[in-house]
Amino acid sequence: MLPKISEKLIIKIMAEKKYQNVDLEDVVIRFSGDSGDGMQLTGTLFSETSALVGNDFVTFPDFPAEIRAPQGTVGGVSGFQVHIGHQPVYTPGDYCDVLIAMNPAALKANRRWAKKGAIIIINSDEFTEKNLQRAGYKTLNPIEEDKLEDYNIIFAPINELTKEALKDSDLDQKSILRSKNMFALGICYWMFDRPMEHTIERFEKKFAKVPAVAKANIETLKAGYNYAENIGAFKSTFEVAPSEQQPGKYRSINGNTATAWGLAAAAERAHIQLFCGSYPITPATDILIELTKLRSLGIKALQVEDEIAGICTAIGASFAGSLGVTSTSGPGLALKAEASGLAVITELPLVIIDVQRGGPSTGLPTKTEQADLLQALYGRNGESPMVVLAATTPSDCFYYAFQAAKIALEHMTPVILLTDGFIGNGSEPFRIPKMEDLPEIHPHYADPNDTNYQPYRRDPKTFARYWAKPGIKGLEHRIGGLEKMAITGSVSYVPENHAIMVEERAEKVRRVVEDIPDQEILGDQTGDILMVGWGSTRGHLLTALKTLRKEGKKVGMAQFSYINPLPKNTEDVFKRFKKVIVFEVNTGQFVSYLRSQFGHLDFLQYDKVQGLPFTAIEIVEFVNKMMEE
Repeated sequence: MLPKISEKLIIKIMAEKKYQNVDLEDVVIRFSGDSGDGMQLTGTLFSETSALVGNDFVTFPDFPAEIRAPQGTVGGVSGFQVHIGHQPVYTPGDYCDVLIAMNPAALKANRRWAKKGAIIIINSDEFTEKNLQRAGYKTLNPIEEDKLEDYNIIFAPINELTKEALKDSDLDQKSILRSKNMFALGICYWMFDRPMEHTIERFEKKFAKVPAVAKANIETLKAGYNYAENIGAFKSTFEVAPSEQQPGKYRSINGNTATAWGLAAAAERAHIQLFCGSYPITPATDILIELTKLRSLGIKALQVEDEIAGICTAIGASFAGSLGVTSTSGPGLALKAEASGLAVITELPLVIIDVQRGGPSTGLPTKTEQADLLQALYGRNGESPMVVLAATTPSDCFYYAFQAAKIALEHMTPVILLTDGFIGNGSEPFRIPKMEDLPEIHPHYADPNDTNYQPYRRDPKTFARYWAKPGIKGLEHRIGGLEKMAITGSVSYVPENHAIMVEERAEKVRRVVEDIPDQEILGDQTGDILMVGWGSTRGHLLTALKTLRKEGKKVGMAQFSYINPLPKNTEDVFKRFKKVIVFEVNTGQFVSYLRSQFGHLDFLQYDKVQGLPFTAIEIVEFVNKMMEE
């Protein structure tokens, strides 16, 4: 196994007097600075270049919640963490090997995420007395105050060197300093032996109409690269060899883009028009934005005035014969609750995407959480069962968006797909599938030649009603928010009929289980502990699983993506292990749901509600503690 950057390795490298190249299995880099320092772009460019040279990677953008937090304050720090590897990586990394701090606030906010002995590159020009005080430092020595003596600190005057690199340009000082993030990127490119050509080509293409901006970014990138090569502070470069990948066409993709693509692919496979009615809300807005880019595929995307209008326009589109979609986050899902019930009672195909964030209320708009599960399962008035799915990784969002649309169209039911800010904004390599390799989708259309069409007559297999587009002669019908008579669809207040319709709508959702796969167990198939997660906890649980099994522990893992209905073999999976621990980024919503379904079984739980994903380290520690007990 190749070594990771460690304190001993850094000391060894820095003690040697000659230049060398060190091979690494993987490395974690965290770019951090003020919200205007371009850290998201810097991290994205590093990730894309790493992908182009063949590394596997996972990213974690960390946005400030305030749009314009005071400059230089901890509240305004923006971060981007990327984990690149020679072998498959599943998380953006628990702690970083390299931390880039563009100002004191960035160091203050992110110092705890640096591994012992990590390389910390500091933009020394920003470490003024004023900026140190603004970031909350009590002294003028942040290294001593933060106890960073055991770290490899590199002080780089990035501002001044950026100005020097662009002194002959026609840009003003403010514009020149906007390029300083490229200086930091150049340093990292040299450290990790990344080529600059891909980034240079990108700038030349993006800024073709403003060549001065392209040139400024390129010159600053090269200046950072040359600085790292010549200053002598770095006695080594680090190389992460390419990973083995399946042949195919790849691109870097985040969860929101993948979700939009999955919906578009489903519409194409179903030979149906896609309509998305949505209201912008963090962190779901990019789904709507991405769908607007796909108008050439016949997709209609409408930005509406509020969340209620978003779902109502989507329901209207479904009534008219399109695949209706609406996207939102937690507070928006609450506002959509009444209309969600309308979709349930009319039994129309509808996909609701909820990119979860920290709550309640406005809560933590830019931070991740899994706290909307019970709202997705039960957050409607009356008996309103819905199919609920959960995506597990950024690229996985493509397949579960596709599957959500397939279930909605074939079972005539609204479907909620849960993602969250962690995978919605995070990115990883995505192998673009061929359209013909995706499953076929067969919308549950009514027969236009049916001379006795009834709107609530049901398919004996799926219990789905048949979908009649308005305007087809002989298929005239009524649907709406009032309870309908079974089969005929006439308005009905008959008590016995209401009981029948409630049960039939629930049975229709239950029968979706016939079209979903059995729950898979990773790792040991029987043993001492089963780690259970759902949605975006997959990467951290899988990393922990590999660590625990290397330690000789008998541990398995079950990651749930089908929440309602649960897979057929769910109970059998739980019974194979002595202890079952449910991990989730909330206070125990999935474990409460499992207890309601399997009250005779015992479940342990480990929760986290900090607006952050798990770390693999804390999962390993908790499992070991439970095994000792």
